[in-house]
Amino acid sequence: MADRQLHTLVTQLKSLPPSTPFPETSSLLSRAKLLLLQLSALTPSPSTPPQLLALARDVYEAGALASIRAKDSESFTRYVSQLTPFYELPSSVLPANNSERNKITGLRLLLLLTQGLYSEFHSELEQLSSSGFVVEQDKYLGYPIKLERWLMEGSYDRVWKAMKKGEVPCEEFGVFSEILTYQIRSEIASSSERAYPSLPLSSTKSLLFLDSEGAVIDFARSRGWVVKDGQIYFPTAQEAEAGEQQDFSQMVIENTLGYARQLETIV
Repeated sequence: MADRQLHTLVTQLKSLPPSTPFPETSSLLSRAKLLLLQLSALTPSPSTPPQLLALARDVYEAGALASIRAKDSESFTRYVSQLTPFYELPSSVLPANNSERNKITGLRLLLLLTQGLYSEFHSELEQLSSSGFVVEQDKYLGYPIKLERWLMEGSYDRVWKAMKKGEVPCEEFGVFSEILTYQIRSEIASSSERAYPSLPLSSTKSLLFLDSEGAVIDFARSRGWVVKDGQIYFPTAQEAEAGEQQDFSQMVIENTLGYARQLETIV
């Protein structure tokens, strides 16, 4: 009886549209987890029937995806922890059919990236590679890998393009765009300060991908920049910031400005 109820709940969870309010999804998830508890299937064990293992995995995957849509990173991380022992089961015990493993793992990588946890990001990648995954060829796993590489290179223009709505692998990945946008603006701002004494206000608007000069002025004030006569003046760079670092910063800014101008031409 309980297993049939659980199957019905899982079917409901999978059929919910992404726009479903989180409290509604959470109510179904709570009922499903209570049934898993009754069936002794909250965690995998040798005595757990394969069909129950699959249903438990489906419940936790639905919870992980709902948490991301609700921008609840702590809840998402808890669901990933609950999923880990299921993902570690051999395929002979729990086949990967209809699993959202790659999507959720890609989201986990993207979360680590937005949190600046690069060592954990690379540890996760090493584990995936050692498990036989061809990570870069998968649309979900390859996406955060490319973003991380471009961020390290300072290729912010490529990151901007990859974060556009039509470029993300699925809707859940777009949740992180706002966080990455803030991080990239901060990186570009720091590079601008190192590379130039000042920049025109109009160029800075394009450079930071802001919608108006008013938004640029607000951002400039938050950084302690001086805005005067249509020009933004950066604080005097520290003497330690010179040479190769300045050359790299100028290259980053010029590449990003070039991409911004291309976008304006298209528009």
